[in-house]
Amino acid sequence: MTDNIILASESPLAEKLLKNAGINVELQAADLDDGALEAPLVETGSSPEDVALVVAEAKATEISGRNSGAIVLGCKQVLALDDEILRGPADMDEGRKRLLLLSGRSHQVNSAAVVARDGKVVWRRVGVARLTMCKLDPGYIGRYLARVGPSALQSPGVNAIDGEGIQLFSEIDGDYFTILGLPLLDVLAELRRLRIIDR
Repeated sequence: MTDNIILASESPLAEKLLKNAGINVELQAADLDDGALEAPLVETGSSPEDVALVVAEAKATEISGRNSGAIVLGCKQVLALDDEILRGPADMDEGRKRLLLLSGRSHQVNSAAVVARDGKVVWRRVGVARLTMCKLDPGYIGRYLARVGPSALQSPGVNAIDGEGIQLFSEIDGDYFTILGLPLLDVLAELRRLRIIDR
């Protein structure tokens, strides 16, 4: 690795994915309100993919503007059901309602990644995955949430696939890393293209 890489995020999972791939990053959270950025986009009918991309780009350019010469990676994941963006549930009761809503249905995960340097976008990508949940019995949902606990609320779908949440699905179409929140293979390819990491 020849350059300093900054992850414009507070996501411990994105940091872990990169570190597991041998990429050491420095975390710097952008001073931005995701909700405030998303609201006008949603009101004007922007797609969930575009919303994810705009927020990731805002994070990357904001941080790169403050760190001359550094490569900055911004990322944002947006979960959508029939083009309606679903935010993370506030509590376990909302988590239960979310699982009832998704039960037996397919939803889409949109994971955007943007690389910026000196306040300018160098590269952007949105990974898309489609996940179909099993038809869930309400009693099972209660038992699942009791076992998993509040950690389930860290995922907007209350269904993190890197743990017991994988049992909730009947079909998954898409890249594993995209589902976790970062289109990692695309990011690594771009870092190689930029000669930031070894080929």
